Amino acid sequence: QVQVVESGGDLVQPGGSLRLSCTVSGSITLVVGLGWYRRQAPGKQYELVASERNGIIRYADSVKDRFTMSGDLAKNYLQMDSLTPEDTAVYYCDATVTTQAGTKDYWGQGTQVTVSS
Repeated sequence: QVQVVESGGDLVQPGGSLRLSCTVSGSITLVVGLGWYRRQAPGKQYELVASERNGIIRYADSVKDRFTMSGDLAKNYLQMDSLTPEDTAVYYCDATVTTQAGTKDYWGQGTQVTVSS
């Protein structure tokens, strides 16, 4: 079994900062890659905001220079600075994990980020 848990979401004022955490645990052979997604409202598309695979980190244009992904792939962080109301969303972690059964994606339940004055 693999568990993916996000934490750190909160209500923050515009211009503020938050750090989200993603923990991947369980019967893991290797965490191959990790992506941070967000969805701004039910029914809207998921947006990939940051990802790491093969040691390369990429960011969406909408968050570049404001969001920073760090840590290892089993314990990862998303530092979010200069937040705006448009960053309000549920943030999810998607871990690509290899176990004895093979490689597949595992998602967490998400953590709510609300940017509002």
